[in-house]
Amino acid sequence: MPNIKSAKKRVLVNKTKAMQNKTARSALKTDIKKFEAAVAEGNRSEADSAYKVAVKAVDKAVGHGLLHRNNAARKKSAMTIKLNKLA
Repeated sequence: MPNIKSAKKRVLVNKTKAMQNKTARSALKTDIKKFEAAVAEGNRSEADSAYKVAVKAVDKAVGHGLLHRNNAARKKSAMTIKLNKLA
């Protein structure tokens, strides 16, 4: 346990930020899974809307530092390929 006041504050801030990151990662995974489910169903209109939401979530994750930009590009590319195969 830290003794210095600034170190105590840093522990609390890190705990809060870790919870925010965990929540954001969970929401990102949920959006991607919804897209995957729509593709598995073969529902093009539902997949289109889920794709837009998932891509936006991936871009936001990059902005917040949750994903590396190359990782995000790979995820978006894979989703685009899956969406185009439905047509």
